[in-house]
Amino acid sequence: MISGNTTIGILGGGQLARMSALAAFRLGFDVSILEKFKNSPAGMLTKHEYVGTVNDKKVMKAFLQSAHLFTLENEFIDQGQLRFIEDFGKKLVPSSKTVSLIQDKLIQKQTLTRFNIPVPRFMEIQDHTTYSDIARVLGETFLLKSRKMGYDGYGNAYVDSEFAFERSRSRLLLRHSALMAEEFVDFEMELAIMVVRTKKETLTYPLVQSFQVNHICHTVIAPAPVESKTRKQAEEIAIAAVESLKGYGLFGIELFLEKGGRILVNEMAPRPHNSGHFTIEACVTSQFENHIRSILNLPLGSTEMIKPYAVMVNILGKRTGTGFVKNYDQILKDDKIHLHVYGKEKSRKGRKMGHMTIIGENLETILERAERLTKLVKI
Repeated sequence: MISGNTTIGILGGGQLARMSALAAFRLGFDVSILEKFKNSPAGMLTKHEYVGTVNDKKVMKAFLQSAHLFTLENEFIDQGQLRFIEDFGKKLVPSSKTVSLIQDKLIQKQTLTRFNIPVPRFMEIQDHTTYSDIARVLGETFLLKSRKMGYDGYGNAYVDSEFAFERSRSRLLLRHSALMAEEFVDFEMELAIMVVRTKKETLTYPLVQSFQVNHICHTVIAPAPVESKTRKQAEEIAIAAVESLKGYGLFGIELFLEKGGRILVNEMAPRPHNSGHFTIEACVTSQFENHIRSILNLPLGSTEMIKPYAVMVNILGKRTGTGFVKNYDQILKDDKIHLHVYGKEKSRKGRKMGHMTIIGENLETILERAERLTKLVKI
């Protein structure tokens, strides 16, 4: 029975855990955080802050005793460590099995393919695999990817020659020991959609268009400017993808819309997602609140937008230094902006330090305003 004294354990203390914790607090639940360093963005919000890694059994046992059920803010924790939580007698949402099918990108693609969910062509890379071997299957231009530990473009490499292949393979093997190759998709638009699922309900958030800068999500427009049939097809594919992994909880699904109209699943994440940050202000119920509701198997909240349009722009670090905004007065002069600063102590170029969202009636107006204000932020 869920009650007001229920504590939710989150593995990870970054911005996704921080915003999930804020949603849990608002509903009256407590939160316990495990992160490898003290005063993480989420850890600073709770008295239940555990400093250590999942490999430290003493810390893990104390952490597991601090909460009633558990979730995660990233999919990079080894499946065996996640099973340890379940073997300890605690509920984990999503389950270790579901995460194991997602965290390895090759297994993720193989699983989706088995359920006839459209994905880019791909192949496993063996020690003896050559550039020519891949080019014969995927074409002379393709992507080389780390099967694990890849995010925000880290772990990906664009390959268009034998030299680029050898150089990229050497670099990526330093990140993870297993690689895969994937066809280069000449897409018309990058899309994303959030799916939230419990034993009783499955809901989708509005399909969005995302824009990447240096492989990092920069801007999200909601809803995506696509035809209704494309929107419906994306929703169906995303739900089928989550169901194929026996997934419960919240999932972010990145999609490619090809020039011919076909939709492909690019990647999945079993957690809140950057493309869903707009939902905090733009939807009746944010992705973070429905994340909390779903892991508790509570009734889900409406995913409808409260205004016709929303624009979310990431605030990325512009230099190495402290992680605090230096010009709040200048930014907050705009009374329509929703500013989120993640509380990271250190900034570096390209690091996600916060985001801002504007909702309204006219897309062009709010897009211009959001992009202009983001450039003004000094962090």
